[in-house]
Amino acid sequence: MLAGLFQNALNDSEQRKLQISESNLLERIASLPSPIDVYSALSPASNIKLIAEIKRRSPSKGFLADIPSAAELAKIYQDSGAHAISVLTESSGFGGSLEDLVAARSAVEVPLLRKDFISTQYQILEARAAGADFVLLILAHLNQGEFADLYKFAHSLGLGVLVETHTTTEIERAKDLGAELIGINTRNLENFQTDLALYEKMAGLLPATAIKVAESSVKNLLDVQRYRDAGADVVLVGEALVTGEPSTLIPQFTSVA
Repeated sequence: MLAGLFQNALNDSEQRKLQISESNLLERIASLPSPIDVYSALSPASNIKLIAEIKRRSPSKGFLADIPSAAELAKIYQDSGAHAISVLTESSGFGGSLEDLVAARSAVEVPLLRKDFISTQYQILEARAAGADFVLLILAHLNQGEFADLYKFAHSLGLGVLVETHTTTEIERAKDLGAELIGINTRNLENFQTDLALYEKMAGLLPATAIKVAESSVKNLLDVQRYRDAGADVVLVGEALVTGEPSTLIPQFTSVA
């Protein structure tokens, strides 16, 4: 499943590259303001911080929500207290697009994450040109050399990086590169099963200097509290928000101390 998502994302970006070259993207980037410093925005605080996700569907559950306007939903997220917004831009499994990222950027001032299956520098250039402030790098698919190259390239553009891990080995790889924002995804991207306890088991391995992000599995306030109790600085929530009432849920979630 994961390899297929990466391949689909790569194929889509290669098609876009036929229309928009790297030099075209660099020209766009040159006219943009500097990215928002996501490391400051998500730095540890007295209450847990929240990345709210724009997510139409998933490969495991199919349709989740009709989101006619990414801009409108992003504004609701921001106004409800989200500290950052994740925009799923992958089309085949999640129904997203770079247009959603552009729309969200036009509506909010909080940091935006391009959440996709990124394996090339071109995809990172696309993210920056579309208004992202940070990108996701998934260690389950990238070897250490690829990870290091993409991580450094993102930083060279002023972008932050959320490094996603799922195993103890991947946490060690993130630590070796000095990653500042490390997530533990409690959803297995091969079978899409979730296990919130995975974060509780592995969180102690995260470096004290890193911002610790709990990804996936949040259904309610008790789940957020479990992540916080296990040491999470930030929680990333998608499905619960797009299928529920974000203006009610986000204040509840961010009240967790």
